[in-house]
Amino acid sequence: MGHKDFWHNKKVFITGHTGFKGSWLTLWLASLGADIVGYSLEPPSSPYLFEQANVREVCNSLQGTITHYPYLLHAMDTAQPEIVFHFAAQPLVHTSYKQPLSTFETNVMGTANVLEAAKNVASVKVVINVTSDKCYENDGLGGYSFQESDRLGGHDPYSASKACAELIATSYQRSFFQDSPLRLASVRAGNVIGGGDWAEGRLLPNLMRCYINSEQLYLRNPYAVRPWQHVLEPLHGYMLVAERLWEDEKYVGAWNFGPINQPSITVEKIAKMTMKLWEKELEVIYPTSSSFYESQILTLDSTKAQEELGWTPKLSTEESLAWTVDWYQRCIAGEDLSVFTLQQINAFTTK
Repeated sequence: MGHKDFWHNKKVFITGHTGFKGSWLTLWLASLGADIVGYSLEPPSSPYLFEQANVREVCNSLQGTITHYPYLLHAMDTAQPEIVFHFAAQPLVHTSYKQPLSTFETNVMGTANVLEAAKNVASVKVVINVTSDKCYENDGLGGYSFQESDRLGGHDPYSASKACAELIATSYQRSFFQDSPLRLASVRAGNVIGGGDWAEGRLLPNLMRCYINSEQLYLRNPYAVRPWQHVLEPLHGYMLVAERLWEDEKYVGAWNFGPINQPSITVEKIAKMTMKLWEKELEVIYPTSSSFYESQILTLDSTKAQEELGWTPKLSTEESLAWTVDWYQRCIAGEDLSVFTLQQINAFTTK
């Protein structure tokens, strides 16, 4: 796993490298010897993993927005990357209700800008477009795990924007990349957890803030079911897709990365499991009514990745939670998080 020989000296351009997933991937690829240029806004939260784990030290970090095409193109053309990972996005459902226009601008036109820039930089051979499990048209009733060929859609602006980003990727693949050396894949993951996520409105960051600040826990949607997994699971999948695309165009297309053979678990159950691992109960506040619509049930079918990539999750849901709790407890204890984050990456790769 990780294929050090492949990534050594590869020139990689990562949008959104200061974010949660982007920071973990930057550290991982840098540990394998990749030459990384990151392009991102400053993280919206404080603290944040990018600084806590000293990610800035292992890459060439550029500040910029994907909504400004001329600067994005200049940055990518200067970097001359071989592989592009596109993470930059407005990533939160609740924020998309408050800021729908900026959500669409970033997630839709931003994606178009990234693909247009890649089209115009001859060094680029592989693009990994990171979207979301929420890109599927979901009636919220459950009983079905989404496959890559299922209809795209979305009720809330965030989900709709990710469905649009998928349509843009398909259009670019068919219109511009079909007969070119550039190969494109879209990757869709479930709810990721792990150390260093401080985003507002996400369950695990909210739990961690409650422990740190001795606060009550508000569960916005306690009975919602999501495909929970450690952040390293889908990142491993994204890396595998990039490696395979480098060798063969048959891996062009969409890929799901979600838990396999794990029980469906509600938000409330995840919170209780986390409290047990932390060995401290929190007072929980339940909503009297929902402030906005969210699908109650969302699960992914990752059979394609399992059968065609040989990708298999390494951590159970409980192990993923344990690794996450361990990271935050070490954070509170003042340990060197750049060292510990890399230790978790190394433990994952050898598991």
